[in-house]
Amino acid sequence: MVSAATALARAGEILGPLARPDEPLGPCTTYRCGGRAALFAVLEQEHDLAVIARAVAESGVEVLVLGRGSNLLVADAGFPGLCVTLGEAYGEVVLDPAACRVRAGGAAAYPLLARLAAAAGLGGMEWAVGIPGSVGGAVAMNAGGHGSQTADRLLEASVADLATGEVSTRPVGELELGYRRSSLRAGELVLGAVFSCLPGDSEASAGEIAAIVRWRRQHQPGGRNAGSVFTNPPGDSAGRLIEAAGLKGYRIGSAEVSRKHANFVQSDPGGRAEDVHRLIGEVRRLVAERLGVELEPELKLVGFGR
Repeated sequence: MVSAATALARAGEILGPLARPDEPLGPCTTYRCGGRAALFAVLEQEHDLAVIARAVAESGVEVLVLGRGSNLLVADAGFPGLCVTLGEAYGEVVLDPAACRVRAGGAAAYPLLARLAAAAGLGGMEWAVGIPGSVGGAVAMNAGGHGSQTADRLLEASVADLATGEVSTRPVGELELGYRRSSLRAGELVLGAVFSCLPGDSEASAGEIAAIVRWRRQHQPGGRNAGSVFTNPPGDSAGRLIEAAGLKGYRIGSAEVSRKHANFVQSDPGGRAEDVHRLIGEVRRLVAERLGVELEPELKLVGFGR
């Protein structure tokens, strides 16, 4: 078996100028903490995909796909493989009011898509203004909120396999979207997606978006967090359970359970990812101990338990 160091060296050699060694990942996440990626590459154009795929295939290096980092916690020790993210060329949003459709790059911000669609009189995507991630991340996690989810509007996604360089168009049915999950594998990257909208009214949509933004500011904390830490158990709310267990304001080091919404964990400026990780584990343990419910993380944890 090839060692991790050998795999990294070979991947870096193949990537050439695309390779960025020892790249900080903390600033790429909404927690703003965590370590570095041993290698980092930005997929800016179609040609880059072939180079990245060759590096992955020939080296066997471990791969991490990174979106906007809004559902990700990276260990302080970092990620010992190749982290790949999409560049600005994949951030375009194209509106087609006549067909009631929106085509967006995987790097496009979901809130931007929601606002652009609403302004064009395309309804049905207003709820996405409250999802801080990218289009690609939203597809991969079937992101949702306010009674809607990505699966409700998604028609198809363009997916790149970073191990082979192959790009396929996946109809929504093939993605097997469920509650905060999809059939996408590690090393598969959403290059873009097409959404079906409804004939709408831009003024009414703007009002709905404003109401969603107000609600989130009133009920959810800002600052350094990654949104909901745990998925909601059937018929219940993770936030309610954590609060019922008496854990609002519970703190370990630089991390604290939000006093505004118990399913959010805040990280202090300059905080440690390990504190967030330990706090999440303690919350899970205490809710199970006190209420008999096993909470499942929604947050993606990278580099822990190695």
